[in-house]
Amino acid sequence: MSETRRAGRPRKLLLATSLGLALGAVGLAASAPERVLNAEFARLRWLAGAEAVSFPDVAGHRWAALQAGKGADKPLIVLVHGFTGSKENWLPLMRELARTHRVLALDLPGWGESQRLPEADYGPVAQAGRLAAFLQALPEKPAMLVGHSMGGQIVGLVAARHPGLVDRISLMSSAGVRYQENAFANAVLAGENPFQVTNRAELKRYLGIVFTDPPFVPWPANEALVRRRRADAGFEQRVLDGIGRGPEAFALEAELPAIAAPTLLLWCRDDRVIDVSAAEIFGRGLPRSATVILSGCGHMPMMAQPRQVAQAVTGFLSVEM
Repeated sequence: MSETRRAGRPRKLLLATSLGLALGAVGLAASAPERVLNAEFARLRWLAGAEAVSFPDVAGHRWAALQAGKGADKPLIVLVHGFTGSKENWLPLMRELARTHRVLALDLPGWGESQRLPEADYGPVAQAGRLAAFLQALPEKPAMLVGHSMGGQIVGLVAARHPGLVDRISLMSSAGVRYQENAFANAVLAGENPFQVTNRAELKRYLGIVFTDPPFVPWPANEALVRRRRADAGFEQRVLDGIGRGPEAFALEAELPAIAAPTLLLWCRDDRVIDVSAAEIFGRGLPRSATVILSGCGHMPMMAQPRQVAQAVTGFLSVEM
């Protein structure tokens, strides 16, 4: 047998094996998109140095969370996601903050991997009570409690009703006050859910609402996201009915005078969900506050500009107020 033929066999075997592995990966992705999405979340956790933790029974629920940052002497920051969000939304910011702080990102009860009970109330007032119970169960008081969007209203209500549980807060693109109406607000008031995702086209639309420069989500990760959101469609609508149109939609606005904690207000100028005018309303009601407005991002500053957000948060923590 010639040397050429001998050398050709391993190369053909390598090509055949590589092709087989590639086809196998495609087959796995097609049959289990969720595994691909989970693999991406695992990659982001690794980059952030984050690990999953669970709190078995707080306020009648099992809570799922991510924690990052080493060193018992580092201050603790607790992060609370918004409507349709999850603890994974915070991973880009956790990667930045974990250099100087310990960070704990929660799945609120009813959302993500935390427990959901069939008949429970998951509106902002009920969630604020649960979050207060969670903070009481922690071995230490956080240096800062950060809430995004719906989570901002929940954090604000905790600060107003349980001032001893928080030293400082950040309301990021926060709900809870009346702001200059936009297309998103008008759609919610009309009974729609602009965040609804039941197919890939709606996922693309949703990403276009919350990001000024929407990320590309390849197949099959996009299919996994669609399946998750489709399964939660009824739950999302019930929650939105309360936080968007119900009596608790602006529950925080009336309680702003009760917030004594120094507050960082952080918005993106191009937020198409909660207009940046809300930051001014919060600022008027919170005399012990500072406002940071970022350019070139939308409703998800912690994902779009994590380094700038981390600088704003750590800078605010170092300022005497």
